[in-house]
Amino acid sequence: MTSAHRPRRPDVTTVELVGGVERRTLELVDHDPRWAAAYEEHRRRIRTALGPTALQVEHIGSTSVPGLAAKPIVDILLTVADITAEEDYLDQLLEAGYLLRTREPGHRLVRTPARDVHVHVLEVGDEAAADYLLLRDQLRSSTTDRELYERVKRELITRDWADMNAYADAKTDVIVAIKERARAARSA
Repeated sequence: MTSAHRPRRPDVTTVELVGGVERRTLELVDHDPRWAAAYEEHRRRIRTALGPTALQVEHIGSTSVPGLAAKPIVDILLTVADITAEEDYLDQLLEAGYLLRTREPGHRLVRTPARDVHVHVLEVGDEAAADYLLLRDQLRSSTTDRELYERVKRELITRDWADMNAYADAKTDVIVAIKERARAARSA
């Protein structure tokens, strides 16, 4: 029975970090055009593994923005019909070579063993999916926002962070401001 034909079940209620908190050295590097090729390779791998279950596969994050310095980790957005129906996508992604890293309400994260590709699995229609694309598109189209975001990232990367999530959380204010400008521009 596919997720479209089964009753919706409750999602997880806690955050599970498979392997626990990790401390990693964070680095920013200049934009690398090979990131787009890496995304395409993984897009094909995901589509092959999931077929029509993969409703949307998009390159997101800083590596998807030409000219923007980034951590050398390709982020991919994958939307599925029902995030709770892990049997429709999770085993297939694991068989395709990804490892489960995070299971939390509304979000799963799988990544490559080399940790250089992160696949964010969200349910179709999730506002977070739209926000990823909104931010990406604004950074691609606005030199001012792209430069601001890079300055903030370069300043934050000089600090000592307990883990990557703490670094990501520290970028929240600038990301919110950039998305607000993008929404204002769309409604103008």
